[in-house]
Amino acid sequence: MELSDAIRRRRMVRSFDGRPLAAGVIDRLLGQATRAPSAGFTQGWAFVALEGPEQTERFWRHTLAPDKREGFRWPGLLRAPAVVLPLSSRKAYLDRYAEADKAASDLVGEEAWPVPYWDVDCAFATMLLLLAAVDEGLGALFFGIFRGEADLLADLGVPPEYRPIGAVAVGHPDGGDGPSLSAGRGRRPVDEVVHRNGW
Repeated sequence: MELSDAIRRRRMVRSFDGRPLAAGVIDRLLGQATRAPSAGFTQGWAFVALEGPEQTERFWRHTLAPDKREGFRWPGLLRAPAVVLPLSSRKAYLDRYAEADKAASDLVGEEAWPVPYWDVDCAFATMLLLLAAVDEGLGALFFGIFRGEADLLADLGVPPEYRPIGAVAVGHPDGGDGPSLSAGRGRRPVDEVVHRNGW
């Protein structure tokens, strides 16, 4: 598949048919994700991949309690055969930019960073994961973790220097989610968002 095709086909899928992923698919997706750029080649990301109903239930148990599932708007999301947590490490960047070859950057300490590149770079890797899913003929959804994060991370044994920027559900779309209500707003025209040689 051409990159332009993957970009055009990518959408957030909220309903999966529950079929397991073929062996090696998650490894390929995450291998592609690690090709993302990162400041100072820090690569301060990590991924926790949960595959299969028992493992994905570990995620949902902490983030969407069983009593909240009845009436949940996207029940097909709970059938995703894999959930990946992209994790960023601020410490990795602060340590990297304290090294001799980065001393001239003056990016020592969190307050020196005008933008948290640890989250930006992890988001780059996550976008590659979403595009790689399309390339594999799969659907994926990036979504936030709004409750239960601390308990989830403890259950998964995630070291304290890592925090999730969200989660990615991956699987075979079943078409049960329909078009997003927000998509009805339409995509903003390029001329409206691109300002050449100044605003």
